[in-house]
Amino acid sequence: MYNIPNLLTISRIVVIPAIFLSVYITSMWWAIIAAVLFIVASITDYFDGYLARARGETSALGRLLDPIADKLLVTSALVVLLAKPGMVEYKISFIPVIVILCREILVSGLREFLREVNVGLPVTRLAKWKTGFQMTALSMMLLKGVWYWGGIGEILLWVAGVLTFITGYQYFQKSLDYICETEKCAKVPELPKIKLGKLKLKKKKSNIAKVKTTKKATAAKKAK
Repeated sequence: MYNIPNLLTISRIVVIPAIFLSVYITSMWWAIIAAVLFIVASITDYFDGYLARARGETSALGRLLDPIADKLLVTSALVVLLAKPGMVEYKISFIPVIVILCREILVSGLREFLREVNVGLPVTRLAKWKTGFQMTALSMMLLKGVWYWGGIGEILLWVAGVLTFITGYQYFQKSLDYICETEKCAKVPELPKIKLGKLKLKKKKSNIAKVKTTKKATAAKKAK
């Protein structure tokens, strides 16, 4: 259970308190330490899965902790951006932060639901690009005020926010498709077929009958 891939996964959870302490410890050195820890933890996200497959050490604990560790790490970094003054230059940049947080909660709920019915939710290629932009943006923004190009992270955060919204919608749509197939979504009921031709014909016949009776009544009056 405590193999290298699992230890790498657990390390992503262990470094979270040190990253979050940068909210209270505002020194430049601690900001660098927090950013370096986040970068190293982000890199382990790739190596734990790779090593588990290469060494044949996949385990239930790893499958359980891997997505949890990722979401805890990202969420903690986003909270630091919101809580630490000066991390976000423009308040409008809170929008991609909220989008990323909501998407993480949404996908967690979808995976939990689909796991109960033994349906997987595979990671798409666009989701991998989203993760790359997201981790790069957060790493740069944690170094804001220390590294000259730290402000670029805010631009990349918007890119990650857009990709996050798109991938979240794709996952939600896939879940809706599965639910629709399972529940056999009711189609819009068809309107009853009305044979308008016969109805019109009946109306015409009735009109002709009325004309005939009228003519007969007129002729009877003249005969009198």
